Amino acid sequence: MKLLITGVSHKTAPVEIRERLAFPETGLPDAIAELKSRQGVIEALILSTCNRVEIVATSDDDIDLRRLVGDFLAETRQASHASLVSCLYHYEGRDAIQHLFRVAASLDSMIVGEPQILGQLKTAYALAKSQGAVCGWLDNVLSRAFGVAKRVRSETGIGHMAVSVSYAAVELARKIFGDLQGKTVMIVGAGKMSELSARTCGARAARTSS
Repeated sequence: MKLLITGVSHKTAPVEIRERLAFPETGLPDAIAELKSRQGVIEALILSTCNRVEIVATSDDDIDLRRLVGDFLAETRQASHASLVSCLYHYEGRDAIQHLFRVAASLDSMIVGEPQILGQLKTAYALAKSQGAVCGWLDNVLSRAFGVAKRVRSETGIGHMAVSVSYAAVELARKIFGDLQGKTVMIVGAGKMSELSARTCGARAARTSS
């Protein structure tokens, strides 16, 4: 059996590529079903956040899984292979397991220690499991990843000052402009990070507009 993780992140792809490859939440069930239906795919999970899109899949040994997942991304996200080749990363076998552990523990995040990614991975896992797309070996690997993430947060200081990207942005604004009380902050966007930024600004007594 093969295990492959193929994806892009804030480290490898500009925001326009990440946005092109991102899966809308409402479309994830159909996307997982489409990937799982491809010949040779045994298990499948899609992790889609603002900073990364990753396809996790297992297959029979004789399947060219890297090509299969590349075709799936190009077809479903309407992107050319040429535009993806320089941005996609691939992890196989033990390297894939190690990468999954790092992602779950927030060691691969834009801000190390941020707590959102573990919840996002658990949500992706729950959806894939409800679709019958995670039901064997990958299920065990993901369970171990969640256990590793919990140990990292409980046995190290990584989570003691955990922040999000939105929190860091607001704190940078405070450092540059001083107290935000009474100031108006414009937030451009309509995603979850924008919502978190608005909440953080509100907590700092700033007026927001979007």
